[in-house]
Amino acid sequence: MLLVTVVLCALVMERGVHSAPCETVRIPMCKDMPWNITRMPNHLHHSTQENAILAIEQYQELVEINCSPVLNFFLCAMYAPICTLEFLHDPIKPCKSVCQRAKDGCEPIMKRYNHSWPENLACDDLPVYDRGVCISPEAIVTDIPDDIKWMEFTQDVIVPERPRMNHCKSLNTDRCKCKTIKPTLNMYLAKNYSYVIHAKVKSVTRSNCNEVTTVVEVKETLKSLTAIPRSQVPLITNSSCQCPQLFPNQDVLIMCYQWRSRMMLLDGCLVENWKDQLNKRFKRWEQTLQEKTAQEKIKNASRTGRSGPARTSQKNPPNPPPALSKKNVKTKKDQKEKRA
Repeated sequence: MLLVTVVLCALVMERGVHSAPCETVRIPMCKDMPWNITRMPNHLHHSTQENAILAIEQYQELVEINCSPVLNFFLCAMYAPICTLEFLHDPIKPCKSVCQRAKDGCEPIMKRYNHSWPENLACDDLPVYDRGVCISPEAIVTDIPDDIKWMEFTQDVIVPERPRMNHCKSLNTDRCKCKTIKPTLNMYLAKNYSYVIHAKVKSVTRSNCNEVTTVVEVKETLKSLTAIPRSQVPLITNSSCQCPQLFPNQDVLIMCYQWRSRMMLLDGCLVENWKDQLNKRFKRWEQTLQEKTAQEKIKNASRTGRSGPARTSQKNPPNPPPALSKKNVKTKKDQKEKRA
């Protein structure tokens, strides 16, 4: 679950940053959200919150009639995105499923007044939870531990309010239940992971008691969408639970997803202790996946080639063109006889 700490961690202070990139949420519709800081421009390219307020107010009535219980959350995630240290320049978007739930509940009402779901809020443009970083109401932890360092954002200055504690009393890792993923061909074909690496785990750390950072040393890249350096790289977890679990000095094979060149570590990804046998099986799986993909492309191409103008039903044949109608044929024949 994603912990919304509504703060920047101590790293900002240690770096001597005095101009805060985050600002207090001032949009009235978003005052009750589980975060109270945001960053502009937002996902709709509004440069100020004043502009965002004018734009979001058009949905006020839809929120009031509660056409969808997640509409207000979705709108605020778009118009006043949560500001976090890891994603200062690329704010986290709401999940595609949240958008779809809001759309399914509210678009029928919008259509009664000849309006459709706005293109700038298109659900297909948003990330899927298990393949990228995104937020949903279910992923918000609201019982934030008291020992987290809180900060108040006053204009552009970060003001620490409470002393930082060196331990996390209320952190409960026992609540984390990771999915069990078995390494099989069907699993690999269904998941279609975007990166596969052989790596050694260097460190697993928590900042602010809940934010997990896993650093691995990449020994070999077996599959990737973008180039992965053969060095130490961070794996991003979109949760306060590290799933699948990794431990320092483990030699592992990791299969997961890349999101905008970032390497993710998500619940539903595969982590197995490194074995040459498993590596050979992966190569066979990848070959099968590529063959399956190629076959689907050929099928789609053949369907496209066969598809032409729609055939007219034989039950209702079209009227013959004027040049071939009996009346016209007879007239031409009469004309020839007259000329003769």
